[in-house]
Amino acid sequence: MTVRYCGRDFIDAEMELIENLIREHPTREAIARAVCAKLNWVKPDGLPKTMSAKVALLRMHRDGLIVLPSPAHEGYNVRRPLAVTPASDPGELLDCSRGDIHDLCLRRIQTRVDSWLWNEFIGRYHYLGYVPLTGAQIRYFIEGNGQILGALGIGASAWKVAPRDLFIGWTHEQRQAHLHLIVNNSRFLILPWVRVKYLASSVLSMLCRTLVTDWQVIYGYRPVLLETFVEQDRFRGTCYRAANWIHVGCTQGRGKLDVHTLRQKPVKEIFLFPLTKNFRIILTDGITE
Repeated sequence: MTVRYCGRDFIDAEMELIENLIREHPTREAIARAVCAKLNWVKPDGLPKTMSAKVALLRMHRDGLIVLPSPAHEGYNVRRPLAVTPASDPGELLDCSRGDIHDLCLRRIQTRVDSWLWNEFIGRYHYLGYVPLTGAQIRYFIEGNGQILGALGIGASAWKVAPRDLFIGWTHEQRQAHLHLIVNNSRFLILPWVRVKYLASSVLSMLCRTLVTDWQVIYGYRPVLLETFVEQDRFRGTCYRAANWIHVGCTQGRGKLDVHTLRQKPVKEIFLFPLTKNFRIILTDGITE
């Protein structure tokens, strides 16, 4: 039997190894680090994927596959309600043309205060609400005219998406090896009091130029493809089309990481944006063009 958590398959022998490590180590932190070391579960830069291991172990625990020791700190892994403060209250209506927006930029979230405010904006104004992004990630504020106009979140790509995978033309093994080179635009918010025509497509074009450099600085490698999913019954994806993203098909109404189950979710349009011309060669090790 094989189970999948956080983009990784665990066979019976590995689950037995994890149970042994639980008996040998007293804390969840130590267990996660030991799992990474024993299973060689590392990021592209060679560092252990400790956070992914923690999440996977917790999900295994909740699914009844393993029994973890009690958390070291009371309230650990308890999701608390997102606070709403005056910092995210609606601003004055900004109704103008794109040409009236000066110094438009993407400012990367780097401080705890900015992180809390980003979470608050997303939780308060994005229709999906706030949940932590998965895997490697970068978050941005969209700024212009000296104020915050919106927010962007980039995280890990979906494990398996048939239209995307067909578009790339890679094998299962190639996807396993190179999936980290695809990143997902999982949150895109223009604040509701900001009504600026063509702002969204301008921001997406800016993102495609900015993201590669920022990702290289933070994670030590360059992504080659951006993906996003647009809920079919809610949006038309107009800004993605205007920014020259490629529409490749629709999802089957399953979750982003759903592999073995068939949990019904809204059908979403799939859009891709190549970040380099030879993305197919890179993702398939030069086997196809």
